[in-house]
Amino acid sequence: MRRFWANEQGIRDGLATLSAEDAAHALRVLRMGPGDACELLHEGCRYAAEIASAEGGRVTLRVLSVLPTTEARLRLTLFQGLPKGDKMEWIVQKATELGAAEVVPVQMSRSVVKLSPQDGRKKQERWQKIAREASKQSGRCSEMRVAPPCTWTEALGRISGFACALVPWEEDRSRSIRQLWQADPEMREAAVLIGPEGGISAEEISALKAVGAVPVSLGPRILRTETAGLATLSAMLCLWGDMEPPEDRA
Repeated sequence: MRRFWANEQGIRDGLATLSAEDAAHALRVLRMGPGDACELLHEGCRYAAEIASAEGGRVTLRVLSVLPTTEARLRLTLFQGLPKGDKMEWIVQKATELGAAEVVPVQMSRSVVKLSPQDGRKKQERWQKIAREASKQSGRCSEMRVAPPCTWTEALGRISGFACALVPWEEDRSRSIRQLWQADPEMREAAVLIGPEGGISAEEISALKAVGAVPVSLGPRILRTETAGLATLSAMLCLWGDMEPPEDRA
């Protein structure tokens, strides 16, 4: 099913206009026209729709019905230590597909990548575009947010505001994600912090514990930074019931 975002004007009187980019894609690439079915995404909601008109490059959709939400009930924010190369693009795309609410790039002590404010803004724009496309492709009702790259101090400040914050750490063998689920199966919001390629330093772990973050084990094998966050998100969404068939979700 083809999916499009409503433009900034939203839905009015059951009609929505597509952005110029989406309109061009619908008309020139997909060869769609009046009467063709699609899905409309707007402000966290998903609608069955059809093209009502397509004139002069302007595409208007008619809303037909409201569709069930595809958003995860467990709101997860992934704090990702800045990795090398294009790994962040992969992480953003896959975290979006899985259902994360937000990805926050973090400059950590062992991050090889050092971004200036200007470079950080350019990277964020690129990552947000990837998230937007992945949100549409995967049928998300909301566009996952990619925050501007932040400092370690800024990340700690944000993490301290979460009632539950997990830190997968290879040196921890005391608790698992399953144990956290058993302790609070009704949890609806959490943060996850993943270190960069070099891992998380002992000083950073101490600082995380001081703001209430909980180290957890991901098992006996060492995962790469681009794998660890996605594995953690997948495990949490599964345990907290967000990977059940739509009709089985409470």
